[in-house]
Amino acid sequence: MAATYFSKRNLQFLLHEVFKADELTKYEYFSAHDRETFNLVLDSATYIADTLMQPYLKDVDRNQPELKNGQITVHPKIKEYLKAMGDAGLIGAGFSFEHGGQQLPEMISACVGFILMAANNGMMYTGLTSGAAHLITSFASSELSEFYVPNMLAGTWQGTMALTEPQAGSSLSDVTTSATPQPDNTYKIKGQKVFISAGDHDAVDNIIHLMLARIDGAPKGTKGISLFVVPKYRKAEDGNFVDNDVISTGVYHKMGQKGVPAMHLTMGSNDNTIGYLVGEPHQGLPYMFQMMNEARIGVGMTAAGIATAAFYAALQYAKERPQSRRLNEKNRLDAPQTAIINHPDVRRMLLFQKSVTEGSLSLLIEAARLFDISQVAEGDEKENAFLLLDLLMPVAKSYPSEMGVQSVSQSVQTFGGYGFTEDFPVEQLYRDIRITPIYEGTTGIQAQDLLGRKMTMKGGKAPQLLFAEMSKVIAEASTFDDLKPYADQLTAELRRTQEVMASLLPHAQKGDIERYLSDATLFLEMFGIMVVAWQWLKQAVVAKQTLLTQNPQGNDLIFYEGKIHTMKFFFHYEVPKTLGLAQRLKDTEVLTIVSEKELAL
Repeated sequence: MAATYFSKRNLQFLLHEVFKADELTKYEYFSAHDRETFNLVLDSATYIADTLMQPYLKDVDRNQPELKNGQITVHPKIKEYLKAMGDAGLIGAGFSFEHGGQQLPEMISACVGFILMAANNGMMYTGLTSGAAHLITSFASSELSEFYVPNMLAGTWQGTMALTEPQAGSSLSDVTTSATPQPDNTYKIKGQKVFISAGDHDAVDNIIHLMLARIDGAPKGTKGISLFVVPKYRKAEDGNFVDNDVISTGVYHKMGQKGVPAMHLTMGSNDNTIGYLVGEPHQGLPYMFQMMNEARIGVGMTAAGIATAAFYAALQYAKERPQSRRLNEKNRLDAPQTAIINHPDVRRMLLFQKSVTEGSLSLLIEAARLFDISQVAEGDEKENAFLLLDLLMPVAKSYPSEMGVQSVSQSVQTFGGYGFTEDFPVEQLYRDIRITPIYEGTTGIQAQDLLGRKMTMKGGKAPQLLFAEMSKVIAEASTFDDLKPYADQLTAELRRTQEVMASLLPHAQKGDIERYLSDATLFLEMFGIMVVAWQWLKQAVVAKQTLLTQNPQGNDLIFYEGKIHTMKFFFHYEVPKTLGLAQRLKDTEVLTIVSEKELAL
């Protein structure tokens, strides 16, 4: 097991030097905090990760949840972890003081999630609870909020996100779970939900599902979906808790993230599942998008955390594993073997991992910062932050996930044959990370969202705002001779993106949406590379300014120089990939839309 699974130094650099987290305290909502309190929260999360999570990474994976007699049993450390998170106030850290929270920025809460998931993503429980509780406080009645939220934030009740159904998958317009009104203003729920993460387990006293369903007679499609609180146990009139007829029908045995049960649930088998309406009827999907967007940042952080842990495992192994001689000395058989980190191809694999993981983390903190501003600012600042966040959300979810899979694959490759064994953690991490491109909207769905909606909404205002932000970093970088070539390269990427959009938009204007979106995933990939290049140039500017003004020494000097070197690697190795992607996107010949017979034969 690697001694390091994330870099505290890099996290501090991004939070305080690049994004200046303490500037958020100028807003009244965050005014109770400062840099010291932010760091204390991160230290608390790190302690929990070090003591209750990372040491049990393999054990949680190898002792996966089991369904026996209708009850799911999970690893015993999970209950300790949930209690520790509740006692530390970390589940509801971003909640208002009114609801028992600390009013911390999402920037800090997201980084807490990064630390925890880097330590052991098989304990992915608290983010679900936090998101579900936030939905209740945002849209439900005060009675529901006062009854459910305190226990959820204490870690004694689990929250879930119950959307998916066997026949519906990602198509939420096809949800069929029904809700029948009752005289006491409750609803009887009937239906099935599948792939419900943490949908049942014995580490808590109750499971609180935030569930989508259709009230009898509701309109078809997404406009007829409502949101309900559906607990595993409900409070009866006599004050006792009774079974709510939510049955654990099955548990899925997954490739990875085996510590978190993914449940198949059946409601209403005995016509006795009671649900409580959240907010207004038929507004369930807009409400749920709040949790989904928060979860998309969370999924991105999970992927970045897993890939980061794999990178540090590979880095440690590369330093310790002797193999062959350096290429310039390969004929000197009397020379001692050298550590594999001295081989150029191993260094390339490690730099790829570093560039992907640290670039992803930077993008995710950017997204979290925009989320915070969109919640607490006013006027144009609020609107612009929301538009930018909306545009970046598909990238913030998909780039860390897709590239994280590639990064962990390179971690396995760094180990060679040993990486394919259970003796080292990268075998497990490779399995674990593969779900992240699927969670909370697949990469294909994110791509259609980006190209089909986000690039054109409000007359293209969101990409205009993004390009303006990028231009600011380009202008700063251009003042340094050694950064200017990379600033020019990013300028070329902006132009390339505009050229691609100009070639694609006529298809949409003619109403040929299938042609317009046929290569949306390639557009998302190209756009993601450009966005992460912007993040790397931003980091390089800060590193360069620090080198010139503060004259750092020792490890600090190595750190800042390493930032600039990794930025250069990203621009030389990753950014050129956009050339081929742009060529395909501008190609007039359609190759993706073929007949079923052509595919089969």
